[in-house]
Amino acid sequence: MSAPAPPSGAAAWRRGPEAVGRLVRGGVAALGRGVRYVGGLTRLYGTAARRAPRSARGGALGLSWRALSDQAVRVGVRSIPIVVLVQVFIGIILALNLAPTLATYGQLERVADVVAIAVFRELGPLITAVILSGFAGASIAAELGAMVEGEEIKALRAHALDPIRFLVVPRVLSTTIMLVALTVLADAVGVLGGLGTAVFVLGVSPNTYLDLTQQALTLGDYFTGLSKAGVFGLLIAGLACYEGLNVHGGAEGVGRATTTTVVKSIVGLIGADCLFTVVFYALGW
Repeated sequence: MSAPAPPSGAAAWRRGPEAVGRLVRGGVAALGRGVRYVGGLTRLYGTAARRAPRSARGGALGLSWRALSDQAVRVGVRSIPIVVLVQVFIGIILALNLAPTLATYGQLERVADVVAIAVFRELGPLITAVILSGFAGASIAAELGAMVEGEEIKALRAHALDPIRFLVVPRVLSTTIMLVALTVLADAVGVLGGLGTAVFVLGVSPNTYLDLTQQALTLGDYFTGLSKAGVFGLLIAGLACYEGLNVHGGAEGVGRATTTTVVKSIVGLIGADCLFTVVFYALGW
């Protein structure tokens, strides 16, 4: 005979603790997955940092400068048109949104100050990094994922060749270098977008705009943006390589890694930018 059903009161009493237990167990499992992910990503960065000096020495088993230049062209040069287009729009949007408020206080020409500082410190590196997370990060993850599924990574290891040294290091270096270079271009283009809007739409003198831009900017504004760009490049490339090298599940897994790379890159970029801003604010930079 089957056991009698527990009284309804006891069943109702147990539902609460069981729900809390499931919630706690799910939270602990998610925390464990997060710790393992961060640990794996950190180990990838550490291994790449150890391999980079040996790779830079060149030679038959060193870093292929052809591979590095190819990655730089694919990651940086081919993304120049979209970076320029987006940053021009950013300069125009900032100028037009700031104009009514500044005109109320009779300081319309001060649109130059705000556009320059916003672009150089924040929007230049951040928007460029977001573009590259979709343009380059997804491409790197898909490429490495396809190599994993095609067992090319296993073939490299079978020939005593380190995949981190030959595949990860060139991609991390090229993405970081090109993101810094693209940020310099993005800063200039963003300011030019604001300049064109101020001159042709708002009626501000070009000499006044350029003079105020020069007065508003300092070397600190310039280098804080570039330091962010360097870290953003490391973050995008590291996440893309990690997701690509850990692909499983065939073509579906490659697509999942590509999507995950873009999502995690954007979240990581905004989080890192927030951390930078807090630190710079605390230091008075």
